[in-house]
Amino acid sequence: MEAIITVVGFLGSGKTTLLRHLINNYASKGYSPFVVLNDYENANLDAQQFLDQLDSNQVRALSGSCICCSGINELREFINRIPQRTKGITLIEANGTSDACSLMSFLGVGLNERFLPPIQISVVDVKNWQTRDENNDLEVNQIQVSSLIVLTHIENVSEERKNFVIKELNKFNPTAEILIMNEIDVTLLPKLLPSKNKFQKFDHLKAHWSSCSIDLPNLPHTSYIYDICNALPKTILRVKGCTQIGDKKEFVYFERTPNGKVSIRPFNGVPITGSKLLTIGPGSEPSLLEKVIKIVCQDIN
Repeated sequence: MEAIITVVGFLGSGKTTLLRHLINNYASKGYSPFVVLNDYENANLDAQQFLDQLDSNQVRALSGSCICCSGINELREFINRIPQRTKGITLIEANGTSDACSLMSFLGVGLNERFLPPIQISVVDVKNWQTRDENNDLEVNQIQVSSLIVLTHIENVSEERKNFVIKELNKFNPTAEILIMNEIDVTLLPKLLPSKNKFQKFDHLKAHWSSCSIDLPNLPHTSYIYDICNALPKTILRVKGCTQIGDKKEFVYFERTPNGKVSIRPFNGVPITGSKLLTIGPGSEPSLLEKVIKIVCQDIN
């Protein structure tokens, strides 16, 4: 039977890094991974970034709906259509604001018998755990029904802070195993059992955030990316996009995480949507994005 592993976690916690780690390890052990990516806006941008690890027929993007509610039927139906493979395994990355408890309550209903009951892995940013202000309860929701919790962003974090976070995680989910990424044995993950932990009630509407995307012009220098990201208000917790720089034909992918860090890396291939700027979080409106681009790029002819 084929295992289904759903990766959840707050925006910028390291879900994609974990997913890449799992893909590499499963592929090296003869498994055939299939990956489903969910995001509010243009999940294809993220999906294309996995084409250095997987063939295009092994990745599927689900955009514009949240798989913990309105997108759950589409997700379930798609999983049932995944081709049967030798040593197949399905990996799902949920968007960073997913109601993880609702997702696991509904995902396993109506799946084909060839699949094992889905399990959930939560990614927890140790440095920023429970510093999300009004979104702290969402972050707690995302660990309560996980079978495994993976700690990330532990560099330059004190042992006191790490132990405090582990104590908090055990309080909210005493049944989950807690590891760091390099401690994971991927051959054991399919043998994990779905969590039976009792979870706290959560206002599902808090998992529904505004988002938008607009076209982005080609930029003369990477400094423009930093200027655009830094000009967007901090209430917008996730910024990402792709564009071309100067006369280069290659595209770059960029993102700003909730802690304000901006990173830029090569984009795999050519984005099917062209250059884009995407935001997630309160205040995400096309008019705001257009205003910021106009101000930052006013010297571009």
